[in-house]
Amino acid sequence: MLELGAKVVIVADQFEQKLPIGEYGYIIAYDRNADNVFNYVVRVPKANRNVLVPAEDVELEETLVELEVERIEREALIDYALATHNEQLFYRIMNGDKEEAEEDGETKPSSREDFIRQVNLKAWI
Repeated sequence: MLELGAKVVIVADQFEQKLPIGEYGYIIAYDRNADNVFNYVVRVPKANRNVLVPAEDVELEETLVELEVERIEREALIDYALATHNEQLFYRIMNGDKEEAEEDGETKPSSREDFIRQVNLKAWI
């Protein structure tokens, strides 16, 4: 649940209310009625109005900025790897999740017996 006064960005218009998507606003109230689908009342200064929105339609501005910074950082590293012809860096950036999983010891089994043993081991857990 977001705090009162939190700066949020409207990221969706789930119920087609003609919300100003991409605009920022401030949470000015909660709607605590269990029968109502809307969670927050958001003040949108640019549109000069208050709107009722569900929780899925708003996101904290800080979260969106962090995601954008991570995306830009990743793109810059890819550009650097391509400019310096650094294949290892490029593959590590592009396949980052796979290498991290392999480092944790979750490698592919080399034979059918190893696969069955790993499945049985995980079944016990």
